[in-house]
Amino acid sequence: MKTTSPTLLPKMREHGLVIDELPEEVLVYDRDRDEAHCLNRTAALVWQHCDGKTAPPEIARRLQLELGAGADNDSRLREEMVWLAIEQLERIYLLEHSVAVPSQFARLSRRKMIRGLGFAAALAVPVVTSIVAPTAQAANSCRPNGASCDGSIPCCNGLPCGVGNPNHCN
Repeated sequence: MKTTSPTLLPKMREHGLVIDELPEEVLVYDRDRDEAHCLNRTAALVWQHCDGKTAPPEIARRLQLELGAGADNDSRLREEMVWLAIEQLERIYLLEHSVAVPSQFARLSRRKMIRGLGFAAALAVPVVTSIVAPTAQAANSCRPNGASCDGSIPCCNGLPCGVGNPNHCN
């Protein structure tokens, strides 16, 4: 049996995902886990450069070119931003495999990075927001107005079945 060890070359996961690219963010729906993720521009750029061939320092250089003047010119700070994004992407299973984070970049936090960047440049900090999508059963767990009542499934309006009309949700 082949075991995989962490690598320094991150690779984006491409299977089981529905991806919608918007002007300032990327929405990713993970069909395998029923989770939706919103990647801000910085996190999305990092993820898009995770091709399994490009090392994080090079991703940081590319990020500087793509973000332009709004990004910090300090190469270590840019690389910290990349590693922060990689850690977030790995945590939500958007990378193919585990990535070995060098010790000098371990335990990064957005709060620490924002303190070092200042408010204006903090907009470039990678942010990933996630929600768990309801299962089909949970999404169909109430009856709409006008539906007939049998007492097993509540009405969506929050009222008990039969208020005002004994056999229908109002």
